[in-house]
Amino acid sequence: MQLDEYQKAAGQTAIYPDRGNNIVYPILGLVGETGEICEKLKKEIRDQGNTKLILTQSKRQEIVKEMGDVLWYLSELAANFGVTLEEVGAMNIKKLKERKEKGTLKGSGDDR
Repeated sequence: MQLDEYQKAAGQTAIYPDRGNNIVYPILGLVGETGEICEKLKKEIRDQGNTKLILTQSKRQEIVKEMGDVLWYLSELAANFGVTLEEVGAMNIKKLKERKEKGTLKGSGDDR
C-alpha cells in the first residue's frame, strides 16, 4: 500500500470535531499513541530487568498495532496541514540526504 492510499483510506474513518481545521486532536492522539508504545516497552524493561529487550512475537505484534495508530494520527495531522504522507516522507528523505552529504547526520538542531 502506498502512503497516499493509506491516507485516503484512513481518512474515511476519521470522526472528530472540525476535521480539516483541527490540528490539536491528531497531535494529542499522536502523543497518546506514541506514549502507549513507550509504556509497553517500559513495562518490558521492568519485567525483564534490563534494556536489552527480547520481545515475544505477541509483544512485537502489540507494538506494531500501536504503530498503526501512530500512523493514523500522523496521517490526519498531515491532512489537517494540507499535505500528503508522500510529501512528508519525500521532504524527510531530502532533509536526511542533505545531512548525510554534509556529514551532519549526527548532532542536534533542525538546521544542521
